[in-house]
Amino acid sequence: MIDSQPEPEPPSPQPAGLGLGIDAGGTETRWALAAPGGAIVAEGRVAGLSALQMGTPQGRDAVRATFAQLAADALVHGVPGRVHAGLTGFGGDSELLQRWLADDLHVDPAHIQFCSDMEIAYRASFQPGQGYLVYAGTGSIGAFVDADGQFHRAGGRGVVLDDGGGGFWIAKEALRHVWRNEDERPGSWRSSPMARAVLDYVGGDDWAYSRQFIYGQERGAVGKLALAVAATADRDPVAASIMRAAGRELARLALALTRRFGPRPVAVSGRAAELHPVIVDTMRATLPGITLTQAPGQAHHAAARMALASDLLYFTTPT
Repeated sequence: MIDSQPEPEPPSPQPAGLGLGIDAGGTETRWALAAPGGAIVAEGRVAGLSALQMGTPQGRDAVRATFAQLAADALVHGVPGRVHAGLTGFGGDSELLQRWLADDLHVDPAHIQFCSDMEIAYRASFQPGQGYLVYAGTGSIGAFVDADGQFHRAGGRGVVLDDGGGGFWIAKEALRHVWRNEDERPGSWRSSPMARAVLDYVGGDDWAYSRQFIYGQERGAVGKLALAVAATADRDPVAASIMRAAGRELARLALALTRRFGPRPVAVSGRAAELHPVIVDTMRATLPGITLTQAPGQAHHAAARMALASDLLYFTTPT
């Protein structure tokens, strides 16, 4: 009699992997890990990065190093199954970025999705077609994703051309004011709380320090000068006027989208919008009759949950 062999046991189901979300901006890069169901189990931040850095060897080295640091921090909490990354300046070419991040995270490159940082920022506030997002970080942009998943923009043309109301713009406005005053009244910086804070931040009151700062730094590093400007807004009328002007610039983005697509609620997000309450107060005064909410900057959380979803809605990358 031949003994029958027991049927092999089916493999136990493996727990679903974590979703890693990345929100990469010029000032900082934030990441989050989401467990099945969407709970955020870990998050952190590393240096800022931009897809525009991929145009130079030094920039590529910086991006590679930031990815390596992000992966080292995230892997302490678990290996992600899928990754969804929003990257400022992203134009659609992701093959090298995918390969680098896949190597660092030990993830299949096919499970890593890159998009514009604005796509994940929008999803942190609205479902497609619901409203307009005004985002103010180092730069600024107005974003609308319609019901068909098509991305529409207002602004977001880069800090050299515009990006009014963003951190770089605020820094530039402050330095421009300081040095125009110095042209007319050398030494006048000493009587201005904003000028003292700004020149202390850049390293000194000689023009050489400001020149090196504004022309020799990455745009995210320049944008951080806006923190010094905002810190003096309650004591310096010029700093306060720059904050109000930033609010009007950001409101312009919402108005441009409203004129094109009709009235909808507006959410404002990003670190620059949080610099001083007068920014959002000015936006609200400039947008009468429009519902305006200040959204917490949680795009990395939204990206982590998008990474978990099997039926992700990918938007058309803005141009």
